[in-house]
Amino acid sequence: MQQDPLLDVEHLTVGFRNDSGETVAVDDISFNIGKSEILGIVGESGSGKSVTALSILGLIPDPPGVVTAEAIRLADSSGQMIRLETLTERELQRIRGQSVSMIFQEPMTSLNPVFTCGNQVSETLRRHLGISKKAARERVLELFNEVSLPESSRIYRSYPHELSGGQKQRVMIAMAISCKPSLLIADEPTTALDVSVQKTILDLLKELQQKMKMSILFITHDLGLISRFADRVLVMYQGKIVEEGEVTRVFDHPQHPYTQGLIACRPPLDVRLRRLPTVEDYISSPQLAVGFERHRASGIRHPEEIVTREQRELDHQKLYSREAVLRVNHVGKKFSKGTDWLSREKESTRAVDDVSFLVYPGETLGIVGESGCGKTTLSRVILKLIPASEGEILYKDTDITTLTHSKLKALHKDLQIVFQDPYSSLNPRMAIGEAIREPMEVHHLYGNKRQRIVKVYDLLQKVGLNPEYYNRYPHEFSGGQRQRICIARALAVEPRLIICDESVSALDISIQAQILNLLNDLKRELHLTYIFISHDLNVVKYMADRLIVMKEGRIVEMGDPDEIYINPKSEYTKVLLEALENSEIVK
Repeated sequence: MQQDPLLDVEHLTVGFRNDSGETVAVDDISFNIGKSEILGIVGESGSGKSVTALSILGLIPDPPGVVTAEAIRLADSSGQMIRLETLTERELQRIRGQSVSMIFQEPMTSLNPVFTCGNQVSETLRRHLGISKKAARERVLELFNEVSLPESSRIYRSYPHELSGGQKQRVMIAMAISCKPSLLIADEPTTALDVSVQKTILDLLKELQQKMKMSILFITHDLGLISRFADRVLVMYQGKIVEEGEVTRVFDHPQHPYTQGLIACRPPLDVRLRRLPTVEDYISSPQLAVGFERHRASGIRHPEEIVTREQRELDHQKLYSREAVLRVNHVGKKFSKGTDWLSREKESTRAVDDVSFLVYPGETLGIVGESGCGKTTLSRVILKLIPASEGEILYKDTDITTLTHSKLKALHKDLQIVFQDPYSSLNPRMAIGEAIREPMEVHHLYGNKRQRIVKVYDLLQKVGLNPEYYNRYPHEFSGGQRQRICIARALAVEPRLIICDESVSALDISIQAQILNLLNDLKRELHLTYIFISHDLNVVKYMADRLIVMKEGRIVEMGDPDEIYINPKSEYTKVLLEALENSEIVK
């Protein structure tokens, strides 16, 4: 144990009562954080890492939560250790925000949509420091400059919905550091951000940590971030700490199969694997541990694991010798900013600008770019969920942009989409079996209800779910399971082309590997074609046969993903690749 820790947690256990008894979320863990230290906690959803952070601040509701600890000690400004678990709610409120602050994963839900950003940060200052409204405003503007927010006066007056994701997260950081806390808890603060924005936020946090000499408890499921950001790391699995130590030691020589699996299931940049390893592979097969050390030490892999350059060239010859299944010709989409008092249209925003490309049967076409680059708008234009402003989209020589509603309905049998958030894509009041069967009814497939139910059972098995789950509801499943349900629903109408719009971005990295493997298996088995959209160049490089890089609505680069990675032509692609390399695990 370090000398004079800032935070010392001893034998913390957290459970949640339910109808069937009590579920243990955190199981007897102990750890400490030194002064001016960055401690990372890594683990998948459900591992207990966020519950641990909330327990420190006394934010677990009772009921249903049951929190026990031998001690949770925090050093005050004089070095005296305060027993947090013994404090009243009123006493804890003085600690929160002043001695310990927290940044949450999703800034949009953390910020109040009906108050300006400046007002919300100012309120924190006035409540904890008792300063005047004028002094608070001046301090907020200083804070906004400290966190590199442009036009601090405009941001002060802006509401959360008027800012980008990265700007909202900077506002949250400004609020968190406003009272100069000794400990900052950052709970997945960059998960929802693009890789380049992610890098700037981490650089900012590191700079503030060194400047203010504060400690950071950084929670994430991304080992790449932790390896470059933290001093020490705890790896949590099923509520327990299974590995801990200096970052370089843990990532260079991981001992626990779970840690090895988390590292191995990241798509590698140096080779293209046929199939990604999963955490379950390592936990169920001790022999893989030997292989892991061999791969890390020498870079040697089994030949059957790797897709060679020659094999890729043969595959490409087969793919691109066929007739294109989809042709996007000079497509544009602009959104009007409304009309003035004379009913004249104000200046419009171009979300998609003169985009052209082909998609070949059996291909996975990757589209990558930061939020706001137009990739999601483009996917909706292709499906005519929103109309194109100009250009044509030909699916098997039929121009989608000119189709009537009735003909478009028939087309949607061939073209399907899997969205980023599986929970909002599913009706919470409809059993998942019925949600999968519904599109079969709409398109009059498989004859009758009995045959459709049999088909649903088959699809559930195909995506790795138990057919007995037919009558369960979306809230009864994990995020990865819900995404499998959405994939099954897309497959229900036997589509030829599926658009995957950030369909793995919200998933833990190990679940992400399972879904990517599933998508590739289904592609081969069902002869599918994918348009795979993501802001994660790492994932797109692994999945795609060809890659399109978009910026500000336009295509800035197109070609083979491996070639683009080795020799990017555009400056924007180089910036994305630099940010990607910064997110890789330091070895």
